[in-house]
Amino acid sequence: MNAPFKTDALPEWNLADLYAGREDPKIETDLAAAKAANDELASLEGMFLEARGEPARLGKLLDRGIRLYEEAVNGLWGVGAYAGLAASTARDDPAWAKFEADLRARSSQIAAESLFFSLELNQLEDAELNAALEAHEPARRWTPWLRRLRLSRPHELSAELERYIVDRGPAVANWVRLYDETLAKLSAKVGKEALTLPEALNRLSDPDVRRRKAAADGLAQALSERASTQALVMNTLAFEKQVEDRWRRYDDPAHSRHLANEVDADAVDALEQAVVEAYPRLSHRYYALKAKAMGRKTLDYWDRNAPLDAAQPRLYPWAEAREVVLESFQTLAPKFADTAQTFFTQPWIDARPRAGKQSGAYSHPVTADRHPYVFMNYMGERRDVLTLAHELGHAVHQTLCAPLGTLLADTPLTLAETASIFGEGLVFDRLLAEAAPADRKGLLAGKIEDGLNTVVRQIAFHRFERRFHAARQDGELSPDQIGALWMETMAESLGPAVVLNEGYEHYWAYVSHFVHAPFYVYAYAFGDLLVRGLMEKRREDPQGFAPLYEDLLAAGGARTYVEALKPFGLNPRDKAFWAAGCRQLERLVDEFEALV
Repeated sequence: MNAPFKTDALPEWNLADLYAGREDPKIETDLAAAKAANDELASLEGMFLEARGEPARLGKLLDRGIRLYEEAVNGLWGVGAYAGLAASTARDDPAWAKFEADLRARSSQIAAESLFFSLELNQLEDAELNAALEAHEPARRWTPWLRRLRLSRPHELSAELERYIVDRGPAVANWVRLYDETLAKLSAKVGKEALTLPEALNRLSDPDVRRRKAAADGLAQALSERASTQALVMNTLAFEKQVEDRWRRYDDPAHSRHLANEVDADAVDALEQAVVEAYPRLSHRYYALKAKAMGRKTLDYWDRNAPLDAAQPRLYPWAEAREVVLESFQTLAPKFADTAQTFFTQPWIDARPRAGKQSGAYSHPVTADRHPYVFMNYMGERRDVLTLAHELGHAVHQTLCAPLGTLLADTPLTLAETASIFGEGLVFDRLLAEAAPADRKGLLAGKIEDGLNTVVRQIAFHRFERRFHAARQDGELSPDQIGALWMETMAESLGPAVVLNEGYEHYWAYVSHFVHAPFYVYAYAFGDLLVRGLMEKRREDPQGFAPLYEDLLAAGGARTYVEALKPFGLNPRDKAFWAAGCRQLERLVDEFEALV
């Protein structure tokens, strides 16, 4: 049996760099400043259209208006980030829930007063905007932001309807709050223990099959008891999305996400097709090999991420995890390690699992004039070390592009995952290089499983979402119907070597991306396979790669994904590009097969 990992000494963040607490008067000061900037922007209403035919005047107005908009965004996002960060470690505290919800409502009301801005800019023709940018040089820096803004032009509504959507946004967001609070309060009964969601999920990789099964059964029961609530949330938000998509004339439920990511639907379809075609060669084949390595014909679902043997897995104290991550980042470039080091010397990481803390991990950029914060639940396993590298990759990326300002630093999801997955890859390469021969098979299995979880599983999640939203067009789905879609999609992706035992039909109920950010999940597969291409380029020319990669990260959202990858000679619009990434993962399965 595993000795429990000691979490008492793990770091917790200190949010005092933002605010001292819910009663900090600086919150009201910053909200007032944001409102003042927003009010000043609102005073410009009508002027952008009036300046048609006067490029120099329009250029000056554009620069002034966007600067005011960014100033307001910084104030509102900063306060909102504080509320979200604090609440994420206290989902069982009604005071923090109320604080977050009230701030969201107030911020929404402030921001609504400048709704005219994007609507008015999108009434201008491309030629008018281009002439204004040409006539007033300082405004040219906003070209990437304007490019992204123009993507929504065909889908905007009247000013009154846009205001209505903003005004009711906080109420709609409370469905997400209900979903999060339901999971945060989840307690899975496992023998005499009561496990939180992160603890139960972590137990699924325990070396003792009896403990894995007990945790899987306990979690399945806990999710079953909450499935009706989670199904209601998903159904309601999907219906909300249907209505808005219909009014905005989106022709597909994922269309708005593709626009936000500045990615072509054809590229996402090519990615999906390449991964699905690779299912038999990747997940189906690997899990059959893993079953053989474990002396089994098939795996139960709770064996999917289990160690290959019953020996206690290697646990990494926090200090060792920090050293591994920093030294791995150092091999890429000192600047990456130095930037990551700051997050350890400052109280900017919250790693200690505890009651009321939500599951998962993230790096929150806050705003460009502040620093990011890293959130995770560290349990000491190898995957936790890789998660630390993943989130610090985000944090380094967010720090490097901060000089652009909040609007230009904001990075589409397809590129936002690049640094995080790259960070994981650097750390794994180090762990594998230092592994004893006897440990190599286990490490290789872990790497393949991480790849399958990031590529195959996330594409399966994407396909589940597509099927769920398509079925929701015909009416509300019961928990059993959602579970049936889930089982169908997971079986398709995992293959015949994995038995989806009774209880697994409820596991859709904890995947928070389905409600937090519909159709987000393909970005993980996009980023993973993209990084595999980048890492090949690094192997070809390590010295020449680092400055190009730093430039890619520092560009934030100022470039499209096609523009960002062009210096590396990569074309993500080509299906062959994604198939090549799948083949790299397949080669790891080849290497594993040779050891079985």
